[in-house]
Amino acid sequence: MIKKLKKFFYTKILKRKYYRVGQCLGCGKCCKQIYVKTHNHIIQDEKEFEKLKYKHIFYTYLTVIDKDELGLVFSCSNLDEKTNLCKIHKKRPGICRRYPQEEIFSMGGQLSEDCGFKLVPIVPFSEVFDNLLKK
Repeated sequence: MIKKLKKFFYTKILKRKYYRVGQCLGCGKCCKQIYVKTHNHIIQDEKEFEKLKYKHIFYTYLTVIDKDELGLVFSCSNLDEKTNLCKIHKKRPGICRRYPQEEIFSMGGQLSEDCGFKLVPIVPFSEVFDNLLKK
């Protein structure tokens, strides 16, 4: 019963398709290649990014390291290069606390193979397939 309530809550209330499972292994990869998404798009240019720095302190921690077909790619200055740990872990922003979010897929991203987190479908493929066969 609780499993069904959890599934209902995630899919209908939160509109999620995945459960986040696992834990951080401290590899630091997620802090070295960051895309910043605003309301409806990934940041494409540095002028737009400069404006964001006035909206939240988190953006001041980011440095542009690249640009690809998706947009600007950032690295976080709070990652300790020697330990791969966050220097402000207890005060880290929400975007870091909630990592990874399923939006990572809609942005064209993916988790590294050795990431301790996994995003597991709430509704298994077999159930989706069975529902399609019934129709």
